[in-house]
Parts: sequence; C-alpha cells; structure tokens
Amino acid sequence: MTRVPVATSFPPVRLEPRDDGDDRALVARVAGGDQTALGRLYDRYVATLLALARRMLGDAREAEDLVHDLFLEVWRQAGDYDGARGSVRAWILMRLRSRALDRRKSPRLARRSSLDDAPIASLESADDPSIAADRSRVRRALGGLPGEQRLVLELSYFEGLSSSEIAERETLPLGTVKSRLAAGMHKLRAALEIDS
Repeated sequence: MTRVPVATSFPPVRLEPRDDGDDRALVARVAGGDQTALGRLYDRYVATLLALARRMLGDAREAEDLVHDLFLEVWRQAGDYDGARGSVRAWILMRLRSRALDRRKSPRLARRSSLDDAPIASLESADDPSIAADRSRVRRALGGLPGEQRLVLELSYFEGLSSSEIAERETLPLGTVKSRLAAGMHKLRAALEIDS
C-alpha cells in the first residue's frame, strides 16, 4: 500500500447536507479495494480531520501522521463499517478521536496543547468561507455556556479526560463534574437547535 499523501493546502470543506448514501457507497467500494474511492473519501474529509487532529494533539506533524494512519485503517477496515450504527462521517471522526486520545496518552507525545492556545471549536480550516456560519454558530453556543461548563466539555472532548480525571485535575467533586457535563451538553444542544 502506498502512503496517502497529506495535503499541505486543503480543499474547501462543504458542510451542507450530503447524501450519506454517497459516502456509504464509497466505503463499500473501498472495502472492495477501490483506491479511487479511498481518494474521494480522503479529499472529502482530510481538512476536517487534520484540523481536529491538530487541535487534539497540538502538533501539526503528529496530526498529519495520525490522519495518514487513519486512512490506512479505513483502507484495511472499510468492510467493518456498519451503516446502521451511524454515518460514514461519524465513523471516521470517532476513529480519529479515539486514535488521537491514544496518542495523547502515549509517552511519545509528551507535549499537550493548552485549551487557551486555540480558539473555541476550531475544528475547521479558518480560511474556508463555506463553514463560517456553522463555525460561528458553534462558537456562539459554546461562548454562551457558563465557563465552568464549557471547560469540562472541552476537557472531556479535546483532552479525552474522564469525569474522574477532570475532577482530579480541577480539584472538584466528581458529582459536580458530571452535573456540569450534563448541563453543558443540554444547553449546547438546545442552543444549536434554536439557532438552526
């Protein structure tokens, strides 16, 4: 298998609703050994995946390596995709998040990014105008949360910390952390539903 090249300039990311059947058909073709289909999935998701990996790992080179490894995994395991369990986008994003959290915990990646170093919800390429409205909605929704709720959500998602790890790190009771996570998620969902 040849190495999938990682783009240095990213194509625009389109976030308008897409027929998930198209993604599913691509994954089925990848499972059958179609490299062109893998290339189409790569082109479709690379910018989002690199941005998320950079945000989670705090290192551009590690992010590129992770995305490369992820597409090798998609190539090898496309036949394991189960459309009944979720969209292709969700399947790929969850695989990336899981692998990024594994890397964060490895001794190889000792440097951890600070949440204060990156803008809220910086999951996409900053120069892509097609996602500006969605990015703005998410930023507004997160910005509208009380700081303590936003903090535990970011620690949970981007740092991959469990409730107990957040409680220990922030010297808070475990119940308080769980309550803040639940309340923050509820408010975030409500804000995004109202804003759509």
